[in-house]
Amino acid sequence: MRPTDYNSHNDGEETRRQLMYIDKLTGFVTSLKDEIGHTPKACVTTFGCQMNARDSEKLLGILITAGFEETEDESEADIILYNTCSVRDNANQRVYGRLGVLKGYKKNNPHLRIALCGCMMQEKTCVDKIKTSYPFVDLIFGTHNIFKFPELLCRMYSSETRMLTDVWEETDTIVEELPVKRKYPYKSGVNIMFGCNNFCTYCIVPYVRGRERSRDPEEILDEIRKLSSTGVIEVMLLGQNVNSYGLNLDTPLSFAGLLRRVEEIDGIKRIRFMTSHPKDLSDELIDVCAHSDKICRHLHLPVQTGSDKLLKAMNRSYTRDHYLRLVDKIRTAIPNISLTTDLIMGFPGETRKDVEDTIDLIKKVKFDNAYTFEYSKRTGTPAASYEDQLSPEIMQEHFDAVLSVVQETARAACATHTGEIHEALIETVSDHDPGMVTGRLSNNLLVHLKGDEAMIGHIYPVKLDICKGFYFLGSMMTNG
Repeated sequence: MRPTDYNSHNDGEETRRQLMYIDKLTGFVTSLKDEIGHTPKACVTTFGCQMNARDSEKLLGILITAGFEETEDESEADIILYNTCSVRDNANQRVYGRLGVLKGYKKNNPHLRIALCGCMMQEKTCVDKIKTSYPFVDLIFGTHNIFKFPELLCRMYSSETRMLTDVWEETDTIVEELPVKRKYPYKSGVNIMFGCNNFCTYCIVPYVRGRERSRDPEEILDEIRKLSSTGVIEVMLLGQNVNSYGLNLDTPLSFAGLLRRVEEIDGIKRIRFMTSHPKDLSDELIDVCAHSDKICRHLHLPVQTGSDKLLKAMNRSYTRDHYLRLVDKIRTAIPNISLTTDLIMGFPGETRKDVEDTIDLIKKVKFDNAYTFEYSKRTGTPAASYEDQLSPEIMQEHFDAVLSVVQETARAACATHTGEIHEALIETVSDHDPGMVTGRLSNNLLVHLKGDEAMIGHIYPVKLDICKGFYFLGSMMTNG
């Protein structure tokens, strides 16, 4: 079985090499099938962000193309791949916990292979711990050479090496032309750039994802055209900071300029993007969003804190006043936009005054939602060595104070849409009621309404009848 689609082709040498390795890998999978008496099964688990999710679609696409069958049950898998995240320590701890379970699976299935990739594998301390505590892992690779997965699998299956490790410190190579198995037939993420140059003091992403690298716009547009031809009607343009897109291209193109070109592609009805950094969200981008019929009325704009003291300590390169003026500018140009954000509570040196500043900013902006996290100390980042690290108890106190305000603000923002009619892209059948489906509005709110599986992937006008706090119960509008 072939995956549902391929990314754009540029016939690069590395693409050709890896496609040859996929063909070679097919031979190993055929031999494994003969040995175990059934089609080998692959289980890919994603930790972390949308970019990791998109990477996992590529990794799964490679495995399926080589002859594996997808499974979500680790206990029946013949290869298990964890695509890891390192933004917060609890993501690392989850991986370690899961690896402990896999040791038992491997004892029961001598053919089982375990592979780890992603951001966590770019941290030397993590790799060293895995080598010491989990020697049964077969393959480790990082973020920069994810495209080498077919080659690494061939080396793994042909080698007697106990653990194959191939982690690069950096790369200037972008390979987006290998098989992909999309999770959804009607929507898809599209990587437009990789890495980050911002070096926020709490964040490990620049160290594990590297410096910013933008994809060639023609490759991006070609990929989206091909996605459209397979039935995709919504794309999400992905990057650590999409506002910086194009600055390092031979012929610079702004992110707003790229959006204009994506809008021209037939068949694409919705365009989303994330993540935007407040320091360089341009007037041009606001104007493009304001005048677009396709760009969704939702902007995720992480603020992290409402305290100028902490913004400076975080190296965010803007002040709360800059952020508030930016929000006013956005809402003036796009009155119906939904604004969501990220908040970090418990950053070193955070006082009750800083918490009150953050609460004040939340109330002023009236966010539609805010993803609130406790600060996680990441080894290798400047903030990890800051004095005045908060105790877990104080951190929890600050987190709870802000979360209650976030929830109150989000409920109030959601309720303002009661009785309105919005277009909803139907995404799934409800897990709780097979007679209900779930749709997503342009502003990213969810609505549940009566329907069936045939509606999935289509857009319908829906009346938002009852607000349930953070989502709606609705009804489909008819011509009558």
